[in-house]
Amino acid sequence: MTRADTTRAALLRDRIVQQVAEQGFGAHGLHVLAGDDEAEHRWTEEVREDIHSAAKGVCVLAAGLAIDDGLITMDTTLGAVFPEADFGEGTADVTLRHLLNMTSGVDLPWSPTLLSDWPDLTLEFLSRPSPGRVFQYSNASTYTAMRALETRVGDVGDYLEQRLLAPLGIHDAPWERCPRGFIASGGGLQLRTTELARIGRLIRDRGRWAGEQLLSPEWIDAMHTDWVASGTGIGYERYALAGWDGPGEAWRLHGAYGQLVIFAGDAVVTITAEDHEGADRIAASVSSLLTDTAD
Repeated sequence: MTRADTTRAALLRDRIVQQVAEQGFGAHGLHVLAGDDEAEHRWTEEVREDIHSAAKGVCVLAAGLAIDDGLITMDTTLGAVFPEADFGEGTADVTLRHLLNMTSGVDLPWSPTLLSDWPDLTLEFLSRPSPGRVFQYSNASTYTAMRALETRVGDVGDYLEQRLLAPLGIHDAPWERCPRGFIASGGGLQLRTTELARIGRLIRDRGRWAGEQLLSPEWIDAMHTDWVASGTGIGYERYALAGWDGPGEAWRLHGAYGQLVIFAGDAVVTITAEDHEGADRIAASVSSLLTDTAD
């Protein structure tokens, strides 16, 4: 570690802590990675907590691992995976990529009881029509993607534990599961701030960890380059494979209530929180700070 790197990580941490205080943001934990240096701050005791939609990024990594293993492709269709299903018009042609970038066109929005609203959420998803590539941000889409992956790798939670989490030193991280026993996928993964930060480092380093390439760089790159139009709000105009473009020059994984992994250059800022309304503002502040302190 160099003094300069240490200073930059610490400076970022201190400025973010100041912004959190000024905005009254309900942060729990903060981890800053800049170059090879790290800095941390906590407002509450570090415990595992739901990272909500940041888990979608973990699901993309699971898909990348399975593709590297030759078990599936981004262009594999639902019709190929579930040949006996009763499909709505056009839905058999939806691919794994469409599910992960939220362009399946299937209208099945989030509800607090989504995982138990139907006897089988995936069969409900498959039965609905798809008019083509229409963006809808939906946990049902990620859930169906992981159900497709399940047919090739077995239990996705176990697969991720063995192939991704354990190599990162993350063990026995609990997933919420649906009544049928499948991982919730679009959320429900519980991690500590520092554990989520390890996933952030892996993404920044394009799939490489401790000298080993855990998965191909192309799947990491697609998380922040394979953009589709998603809306008009600042930081919500474009979406890729689990990544949101912005705010500013950054991109991010963004879970409800302020679970954030924000990437810009060689810096990654990981925040866990309990503040849904303040998350966009703190993300914009972090992005600005990362730009101001970039090497």
